[in-house]
Amino acid sequence: MQLVLTPLKGIPFVIKGDDLAAMILNSLQMGNIELQDGDVFVLAQKIVSKTEGRRVHLNSFTPTEEALLLSETTGKDSRLIQAILDESKAIIRAVPNTIIAEHREGFICANAGIDHSNVSVDEGDDPDDWILLLPEDSDKSAATIRKNLEQHSGKKIAVLIIDSHGRPWRLGTAGVTIGVSGMPALVDLRGKPDLFGRALKITRVAAADELAAAASLMMGQADEGSPVVHVRGFPYPLCEGSLDELIRPETQDLFR
Repeated sequence: MQLVLTPLKGIPFVIKGDDLAAMILNSLQMGNIELQDGDVFVLAQKIVSKTEGRRVHLNSFTPTEEALLLSETTGKDSRLIQAILDESKAIIRAVPNTIIAEHREGFICANAGIDHSNVSVDEGDDPDDWILLLPEDSDKSAATIRKNLEQHSGKKIAVLIIDSHGRPWRLGTAGVTIGVSGMPALVDLRGKPDLFGRALKITRVAAADELAAAASLMMGQADEGSPVVHVRGFPYPLCEGSLDELIRPETQDLFR
């Protein structure tokens, strides 16, 4: 088994309405990469959000009383907090400089995934006044990009959309999946024999997150400019998948 991850070159800075599938296909041609059945594309959330028009100014948000109260607790801009509230199902934890939220799509992360980094700023504006929201529906976004790539290439492929999240018990961020199409997000190995023939009882592999973390290393987190990674050799059969496979039900949450 060999897993090969290749950051695609020549992906330009994207704006609202850009065709990501066309950009990816052009980059493949530039890199002399011939698409094969079973290939996977891992996309940074930011380029998907930008093409979907999710770059917004903080003045678009009018703080509610809840936002104003959280601003006093955290020291964060009340407009930013209102954006976080609008994107969240619930606020899990709020302390100075930190808000942990349950995003509308079910995962838990800082600031509901809202970010300032690598977001363009209009001339004369404060850089902190422009933010980027996550896609409205990341599974749907992944499915649309996949459909376009498959229609143009005739190959059976998969698409992941990933973001960088912190972990409750470890320092540092790691790439995680927030949208998936065409591959299993979770691989159930229960019942499979181990090296000594003993049946596995609880093992389920977060295959999409493992791939997300590997691709995130190739993308970088600062000014590397490699928002799309081509993957060959994913070790499990492609099938329909969804983010819901990875979300632990609240009834099984031992830490909240």
